[in-house]
Amino acid sequence: MTESVPITTCYRHPDRRAGVSCQRCERPICPSCMVQASVGFQCPECVKGAARSSPVLRMGDLRASGRPIVTQVLIAVNVVAMVAVGIQGGSFLQGGGQLWRDGVLVGYGEEVVASPTLGFRLQPIGVAEGELYRIVSGGFLHAGLLHLGMNMLLLYLLGAQLEPLLGRLRFATLYLACLVAGSFGVLLVSPTAVTVGASGAVFGLMGAALAAQRLAPHRVALANIGALIVVNLLFTFLVPNVSVGAHVGGLVAGVLVGALVIWLETKVGRAWLGALVCLAVTAVLVAGCVWAADSWADPIL
Repeated sequence: MTESVPITTCYRHPDRRAGVSCQRCERPICPSCMVQASVGFQCPECVKGAARSSPVLRMGDLRASGRPIVTQVLIAVNVVAMVAVGIQGGSFLQGGGQLWRDGVLVGYGEEVVASPTLGFRLQPIGVAEGELYRIVSGGFLHAGLLHLGMNMLLLYLLGAQLEPLLGRLRFATLYLACLVAGSFGVLLVSPTAVTVGASGAVFGLMGAALAAQRLAPHRVALANIGALIVVNLLFTFLVPNVSVGAHVGGLVAGVLVGALVIWLETKVGRAWLGALVCLAVTAVLVAGCVWAADSWADPIL
């Protein structure tokens, strides 16, 4: 003797036979309504509800499993610049050389040049003289291998966390904004000093990581980012010949711009919008760099 099994129909399509039940609400669903979940299947309504209530950011352009390509490229560029400095007559322990001198960040200064007709003379150099490239190029030059190694280690650790979270486009533009913010800090505090290094941008990434930890703690594994910032700030203010302007300027920009980019992602979810914000901030900071360099150079000139 066999018992008849009642036919269960889909709650969304009464004319179709249900294959399984939703793992969340347990309502019967047909094959057309079955959405693959981590365990079993869910109905479309439960999937939408979970997406609305989930705290996970919609970073669709790059997931955490992606390689931090931009981070690796930035490290490679810094290393190549160090090698080029050594080839062009500089020192791998202290920097220097013509390429290094042509690319360092300085608001206003003078260098000795040789002229066939005039002999030796002083030539004005710096951002105030229209050499705007120094605002960025100084962030890719270092005063020796130790300086380079410390910055690249932090860049790798921070980039491996932030680039998958933000995506390549936003991470690259955020890095640029932080680098220029560091240059702006230098030109505000010590515009006639020769400054090199990626530390302004790296401090910016630390600030962005701190913002991400507050706004998206489930996506940032650097639990001790606050302690890392405190230690580096102590190093900044206690050790001589360290650029306070670059470190503080980059850190402030990283916190503010990073928080804004992450907030925009949660509200709008458009990668280009965060990148556009970073580029707009960079443009404003470049103008600030020019103003700061000119303001300090005018009394000298």
